[in-house]
Amino acid sequence: MLLVTVVFANNYLQQRIAENEFDAAKQFMQTTGLQIDDVSWTIGRTQTIRYSSTFGQVNFEAPALNYTVFVDNNPIASYTTGVLFFNMPTNKYNLGNEYYQRIFPANTSFLQMGTSAPVSSIFVIEVVPMVDGNYIRIVDAPSIRMLNSTISTSNSTTNYYNFYLPLLEPGSSPRLSQTITLQGTAVSANTYGVSNNVKIQVDFPKTSQGFDSQFFRFESLTETIQVPSGSILQFYTSEVIVSLGLQG
Repeated sequence: MLLVTVVFANNYLQQRIAENEFDAAKQFMQTTGLQIDDVSWTIGRTQTIRYSSTFGQVNFEAPALNYTVFVDNNPIASYTTGVLFFNMPTNKYNLGNEYYQRIFPANTSFLQMGTSAPVSSIFVIEVVPMVDGNYIRIVDAPSIRMLNSTISTSNSTTNYYNFYLPLLEPGSSPRLSQTITLQGTAVSANTYGVSNNVKIQVDFPKTSQGFDSQFFRFESLTETIQVPSGSILQFYTSEVIVSLGLQG
């Protein structure tokens, strides 16, 4: 009887530790999303974010998302980015297969609008089995921020539609510690004239591994913005190098 009680108590303790770590990881991944935005638009800026976990770890998967941009229904550019995961093995902590929780923002679109809009979609999902193992995951997936402005002169009025997307690229992963290091290495801008609409479509390079539309659960795979004739589209991308455990 004593042995059974000890085993039960130990299992219960391990479950509570894993639960607390997972709850803390939710905040950690939100912080990471904010740091991605901070690093993205300043070339050379580097940030290291630390976490502490007994059972979980951060992984980086690339390529994971591909965004194709259309101007007046013509494809003009395609951008591919990686995704960050905090993975907790389901034998340590789980909430049930197909569990899903949106953390931030509440809107499930990959296109977020406004000056305070994020460039990361953060959510929890548990899907088992998967090729890389059975985990409940906190996902930090790069999304697109859109800003709209109008500039008027005495002779004309021009509408500007600005889009911002961080492109996460793999760096070194010595895993000397539980850290993520983000380094902004480049910022690019492309400008296009638009007379009808801007359309952005997302697809998933690693669908065969389970990282598909059902995994990311965006509300739509295509977003279309109707714009006035003569509008200007400016699409900004940043290259962010992601290294795991670089700081010992």
